[in-house]
Parts: sequence; structure tokens; C-alpha cells
Amino acid sequence: MGAKINSFHRTIHRIAKYFKKKSIQFMLSISFSLVALLGMVFMGVTIYSRSVSSMKEMTIENNEQLIEQVNLNLNMYLRNMMRISNTTYYSVIKRVDLSKETLDKEMNLLYEANRDNLVSIACFREKGSLVAAAPLDNLKRGLDVSEQDWFVEANREIENLHFSTPHVQNLFHDSSFNYHWVISLSRVVELTSNGHISRGILLVDMNFSGIEQLFTQVNSSNSGYVYLIDGNGEIIYHPKQSLLISKLLQENNMPAATYQDGTHEEVFEGENRMVTVRTVGYTGWKIVSVTKTDEFFMSYYQTRLFTLIIIALTILLIIFANQFVSYLIGNPIKKLDDSVKDLEFGKLDLNIYIGGSYEIQHLGRTIKSMVQQMHQLMDEIVIEQEKKRKSEFDALQSQINPHFLYNTLDSIVWMVESEQYEAATSMVTALANLFRISLNKGKNIITIREEIEHAKNYLYIQKLRYKNRFEVTFAIDPEIYDCCTIKLIVQPLIENAIYHGVEFMDGDGEITIKGYVKENDIYIDVIDNGLGMPEETVKYLLTDDTRVHKKGSGIGLGNIHQRIQLYFGKRYGLEIESELDEGTTVHIHLPQVFYDNRTIKEDEVRES
Repeated sequence: MGAKINSFHRTIHRIAKYFKKKSIQFMLSISFSLVALLGMVFMGVTIYSRSVSSMKEMTIENNEQLIEQVNLNLNMYLRNMMRISNTTYYSVIKRVDLSKETLDKEMNLLYEANRDNLVSIACFREKGSLVAAAPLDNLKRGLDVSEQDWFVEANREIENLHFSTPHVQNLFHDSSFNYHWVISLSRVVELTSNGHISRGILLVDMNFSGIEQLFTQVNSSNSGYVYLIDGNGEIIYHPKQSLLISKLLQENNMPAATYQDGTHEEVFEGENRMVTVRTVGYTGWKIVSVTKTDEFFMSYYQTRLFTLIIIALTILLIIFANQFVSYLIGNPIKKLDDSVKDLEFGKLDLNIYIGGSYEIQHLGRTIKSMVQQMHQLMDEIVIEQEKKRKSEFDALQSQINPHFLYNTLDSIVWMVESEQYEAATSMVTALANLFRISLNKGKNIITIREEIEHAKNYLYIQKLRYKNRFEVTFAIDPEIYDCCTIKLIVQPLIENAIYHGVEFMDGDGEITIKGYVKENDIYIDVIDNGLGMPEETVKYLLTDDTRVHKKGSGIGLGNIHQRIQLYFGKRYGLEIESELDEGTTVHIHLPQVFYDNRTIKEDEVRES
């Protein structure tokens, strides 16, 4: 026994050694062919061993899908009846006082709108007398409607809708003697007459041809057949209904009425059959699909033979294709692989192989080009992105100083012209303080303390100009004074609060500037009780302020929002809350970074 095991191991070793010496082309061809052969054999055996159960499951699944489709179409038919009934009741009968009006006009309109599927609509009183009907309203003489099945069922269960089995509609005189097979939907309704409510019965007759067409189409394309029964087993539709009526054919419909939804096996008149049942909502009807077992066994034998032929042909084609493909792909891939092995170790001076098919040649040229340009492109991209970010920030920053200077000088000129020289002197002093912080030796990053001081100087100027028509309150948490911010972001918000918020108020304007720490971030809020803005204006302030009317310095909130995000990242910036006649709140969201004059650099702020 041990000798046999050793011999087996030696054989395996020799085979493995043999294949190690073969080319990738040979390995691809042999491997693909063996895998294909084994796969096809396994598939053939599996198909053969499970074909009967698979065909059976497929037949069951097809029958269930077929019945589900029939059920959907039938439900659509029934829902159409219910829609007409509901419309007649709730949109016509409920709204009419019979002592003052009739139902004839509205019923005729409903009938005309649905005449393709509708045979008649009629409304009766509790004792059976006719209230209104369309298209015919000439009730047959001597006919007691109250004895009709649909009338009795409706009165028996007054809260439900009742669907009848197919019958000939013979309630009204028809001069053409054209009587239709119909499905009736009846229900109890409330009739109003002179303010009093009484019971009535609403009858909707749908043309049975709709169900016939539905089942005829299904049976024309199915190997078995499908029929319809009510909850008691009475046949509503059968493709061979005439043979059943004449007793030339029998159907197992009564036992089928007792089946639960799903697929069942039965023997009827010596034949094995699969019966799939689906109950129709609202009615208790059952759709029954019947397939003889012999029919899918016939399909099974045909499928098995066809599968064996396909498997044999596929194996031959795969072997041939493997030989051809392995020849085209194997050698060029191996050469290309050999030439780029050193790339993973960072060597860029490689002699990349370019040969084989067009795709492999293109791949070789691409790899060679990539190796040559990779480091150069990476360095250039880094430099360009840094320049782009700095240029964007400088462009946004450059918008501020000219606008602000213009606005302040305009105020000073106005005071001088008004001979308010002392106020003009104070404003010039305040302007000097403003520009001391604005220039700040070319730095864009300052402390919150300096930014708040800048805002206070600006407010001093504006309060002189507006003669204290508004009140300003500062509530800054002392612990944030030494944290970093971008300069000139609070003053434009205050300017907006003045021009757009409180300028036109009669001395009741209030502006509040709050600064605080929340969830390890800094928030500075500029709040006014001014006119506020509609929602559509707020929506564009940070994204497209060209749609917003500007006044004052013309610096949009989008400018401030972009500058903050360029320095601190996308999670920071402005948030705006505003309602008409309620005021506006703008939140400045910044990271909590402490300023250090000895070591602070703007790049460090961005990186933090």
C-alpha cells in the first residue's frame, strides 16, 4: 500500500515538473481546455440528473408567473368596476338630493366615458324601484329586482362590494334585443331625498367579453390551459366552456375550489396533472392553471438531447479557441511581464517590450510613457495646484479693500459737506485704525481679537453716519480672542446687516455679534432684527450671488464663504438663517486654532 502511495506521489511530481518547463501559451491552452472539458462534463451530468426536477420547477414557476399576470390583469378589470362604482356613488349619488334633481345626466356621462367595457349603470331603491339607469332605463314589466341574486347579496352584507358570476343582463327593454353577458358589481348606497337618507342599491354591469379576451390570450400561448371559478367551484370562464355545458367534457373544478394558493399535483380521469391556484382579491374567485405532466416530460427528453449536442459542439469550439487565443496572448504577455518586473522596485530606466497584438503593443507603449512622465507630472501637478489655490485666494481678497475704502471716504465727504468736522476727524481716525488691521503687514491670518476690533471701528464710523439709528451688542467669549481667523470677514457681514437689514427701520434696529465655542469649533454670529430675506434669496447667497441685489461694498457672502473654505477646508464657511420680517442670522464657522506670533504660518493654519 505504501509503495502505491509513493508511486502516485512520484507521478504527480513528474507531471508538475513537466508543466513547470512549459510556456505560458501551452499552459493557457491546456488549462482552459481542461477546465472547459471538466466544466462541460459536470454540467452535462448535472443537467441529466436534475433535468426532471428542473423542468418541473420551471413549469411550476412559469405557471405561477402566468397566473400572477392573469391575476394582475383581472384585478385591473375588477378595480375598474370598483372605480366606476365609487365614482357613481361618491361623486354623483352622494351629491344629489333626489327631491330636487335626478341622476340621469351624470350617469349617462359616466356610461359614455366607460362604454367600451361598461354595459349599464343602475340605481334602485330598497324595495327594488328604479331611481336612474344608463344607457337604458326602461325596466321590464313584472320584473322583481329585489329577488335578483346581486340585489339580495348587497342587502345581506351592506358594507361589502359584491361581484356576481357571469349572467345575461336582462333587466331593461332593448329594442335591438341585444343582451350581453355581464359581471355585476352591487353595493348598498345612501339616497338623499328632501334631507332624508334611505337605502338604495347601486348596480354596475361590466361586459364579460373583457374577461374572455384576457383568458383567450393567455390560453393561446400556453401549453396547458387556465380557467376561472368562483369560491364555490362554479366555472366563470373555461376555454372549452361549450364542451362542459354539453357534458362532452369534465373538469375537476369542485376539488380545485378547496385548494390553497400554490401548486398541487392531482390525478383526473387517469391523467397526472399539475394544478396551480391563485385566489383573486375582492371576490374569492380562483384562477386555476392546469398542465399535464406528460407535456413537460416530452419537453424534458427534447431538452436533454439538445443539451448533449450543444455540450459536444461547445467543447470542440472551446479547445480550438483556447489554442488560438493562447498563441496570440501568451508570448507577448510573458515578454511584457519580464520587461516590467523591475518597475515595482522603482527603476525608471526600463527597456519596455512592445510587440504582440495591437492592444499589447499599446499597453507596452503606455507603460513606457507612464514611467518616463510619472514623477515629472506628479511634481508639476503639486506645484500648479498650490499656485492655483493661492491665486484664487488673492483674487477674492483683492475685492475687499477698494470697496471698503470707497464706502468710508464717501461717508467722510458727506460729513465734511455737512460741516460735521469733528465727526469727520473721528471717522478719519477710525479709518486709520481700520486700515492698520486691514493691511496687517500683508498677513491674511489675524486673531479674532483684531477682527472684532476692526468691526468695532467700522461700526463706530457707521453709527456716526446713521446717527445711532441702530444698537450694537458684542458678546464674544474671551477664550476665542487669541484664535485665528481670516481678516475682513466680520465687517462685510455687519455692513450687510446695516444696508439690507436695519437701514430702513425707525430707530429700532439691533445688531448682535456673538462669538463662542461649539463642538471644538468656533462660531461667530452676526444677527440683525431687520427685514429678512425670502427663502429663494437665501438659497443663492453662497452659490450665485449674481442673482442677489448688492448694496454697499458689493462684497457678496459667497466671497467670504469661498475665502474661508480656501484656507480651512470645505466643512467650514458661512451658514445663513433668515425669514421675512424676522431678521437674519449669519454663522461664521471656523476651526479652533490658536495664534502664535512667533511661529504662526498661513500654511500651518490650512494644514490644521
